[in-house]
Amino acid sequence: MMESEDDLDSLLRTIVDLNHACAILEWDQETYIPDGAHESRASQLASLRAVAHAYATSERFANALNRAEESTDPSDDRRTRLLRVARRDYTKATALSTDLVSRLALAEARSKDAWRRARENDDFDSFAPHLNLLIELNREKADALGHDGERYDALLDQFEEGLVTSTVDGVFGPLRDELVPMIQAIDDASQLDDSVIRGDFDEAKQWALSKEIAAAVGYDFQRGRLDKSAHPFSTAFSIFDVRITTRVDRHFFSPAFYGTLHEVGHALYEQGIDPSLDGTPLADGTSLGMHESQSRLWENLVGRSLPFVTWLMPTLQRHFAGTFDGVDPERFYRAANRVEPSLIRVEADEVTYNLHIMIRFELEKALIAGDLSIEDLPEAWNEMYERYLGIRPESNADGVLQDIHWAMGAFGYFPTYTLGNIMSAQIFDAAKADLPELETNIRSGNFEPLLTWLRSTIHRYGRSRTATEILEEVTGVGIRSSNWLDYIRRKYGELYSTSL
Repeated sequence: MMESEDDLDSLLRTIVDLNHACAILEWDQETYIPDGAHESRASQLASLRAVAHAYATSERFANALNRAEESTDPSDDRRTRLLRVARRDYTKATALSTDLVSRLALAEARSKDAWRRARENDDFDSFAPHLNLLIELNREKADALGHDGERYDALLDQFEEGLVTSTVDGVFGPLRDELVPMIQAIDDASQLDDSVIRGDFDEAKQWALSKEIAAAVGYDFQRGRLDKSAHPFSTAFSIFDVRITTRVDRHFFSPAFYGTLHEVGHALYEQGIDPSLDGTPLADGTSLGMHESQSRLWENLVGRSLPFVTWLMPTLQRHFAGTFDGVDPERFYRAANRVEPSLIRVEADEVTYNLHIMIRFELEKALIAGDLSIEDLPEAWNEMYERYLGIRPESNADGVLQDIHWAMGAFGYFPTYTLGNIMSAQIFDAAKADLPELETNIRSGNFEPLLTWLRSTIHRYGRSRTATEILEEVTGVGIRSSNWLDYIRRKYGELYSTSL
């Protein structure tokens, strides 16, 4: 057949559409799927992933990519960037066999259902075989992708281009050394009262509030929706269909409210990508670290700030008549920022949160390297929580089973949470420098200036620029933890009346 000049664009669109179809099936699996349909869903996902992979690794695709690279004018920046990403994706795709891609998709779909049931029943043993298979498949995947002796490097690079294990170790070690004495100093100070966000909060009212706040900060419900899931997440099927989920705890206000705000941060990123990139591999976040910087920025730097809480209070009092009557912003602000070692990562305070990530990072490295067995994982988890945070889970549901990521086969993912945390402070400091009225705007509920700034400096580029390029352009430097540490010292030193 004659291959047209736009053959590459047509193939890229097909691959993107197939992967988005998989994402829709996965979203449904986490939200509305009937209990009896999980096995058939696993088969559907395995088949679709295999078809998408076949397109992405075909001789036709290789020829089209080669022709495009040869004919593209180097001065055409957008096209050159598209081809760079397409080449990177092609190189990774061709390293994996269609058989391995299919086996991974099948195992992941089955594992997610097994994890959900295991968590509900606090039954790690039923999940263990699924986890063991996913670890074996990820080792196989890492070897196929290639590495210099450290399998974990290949897995990290899927989520954060160029990131290697030694770099993460170099960031995490010093950060942990700074955090441990901070947490001890806070523990020695008088504790903040968080009783105002614990009690009985009607689920329907929490849901209505979550939707209202999501819209207020800029989430476009014409291009998205909010649903419930066992583990909150965001997903995009295109720039024009970006969905989020959350979970509700009737007795604790924070999970639904701040969980929604967190996922909204992810969704605002996806909704802010230049529409002209839709249907190409550029229509996605540039890295998971950069993605996480957006969710943590909205959840914490905005959502847990006193200006935001000051604006929020009348809305809280309207939704929960009687519950928040007479509660001043300062009291809620202190409650929302209480620091206390806890078992559940997604509900952790800003100061202890990174330790949750460090625990998972150490465990996944050991699992992939074969230095830790599945049978010993729950006890290893519990011991690390006791060592790092001074607490010990009483159940696996609150311990090793609490996160869905391993059930998704997402090994190498967790470090990006801390990288995103660090980047969020760097980016927010840059926003404050460019937007002198930012705090006043937030206090009045005007979030448009901040969102517009983020869209012009970060969101619009999608994958056309790397995370490093964006961060250096926005902040003038690469990733560094000093901004985040300065923010933590200043904020929590004041809250706890102690020197950090």
